Amino acid sequence: MNTKADPARRAQIAKIKVAQKQLGMDEAGYRALLQRVTGKQSSTQMSPSERDAVLAELTRLGWKAKPGKPHPDRPKNTDQVPMLRKVEALLASAKRPWSYAHAMSVRMFQVDRLEFLKHDQLHSLIAALQIDCNRREG
Repeated sequence: MNTKADPARRAQIAKIKVAQKQLGMDEAGYRALLQRVTGKQSSTQMSPSERDAVLAELTRLGWKAKPGKPHPDRPKNTDQVPMLRKVEALLASAKRPWSYAHAMSVRMFQVDRLEFLKHDQLHSLIAALQIDCNRREG
C-alpha cells in the first residue's frame, strides 16, 4: 500500500499540524518537539506509534481535539418527519451513510436531497431501503 495515500496516516499528520497551529508553535519549536519525542524532525517519517506519541505530547501541552460531525449529510428535520427517522434506522441497520439515501433520491426521483421528497416518494424510498436491508442481512 502506498503510505502517502494511507488515510489513517494522513489523519494523524493533519491532527499534528492542527495541534501545532492551535498551540501557536513556531517551526523551530515544533521540530524540536518532534526531535525530543521521536528523534525525527518530520512527522511524515514517523511510524504510527511515534505519531501517537507526538499527539499525546501535544495533548499534554494543552491541545484539545475537537470532535467531528457525528453524521455528515444528515437532514436537519429528521426529528420533525417520522419517515425520515425510519430512513435513518434503515441506513443504520445496513451500515450505510446518509449520502447513500441522498443518492437514491436522485436516482429514483431526480431530487437532490431526501428532505425535499414528497410523502409518496419518501414511502417508495423506505421500501427500497428495506429491500436493501433485507438483502444485506441474509
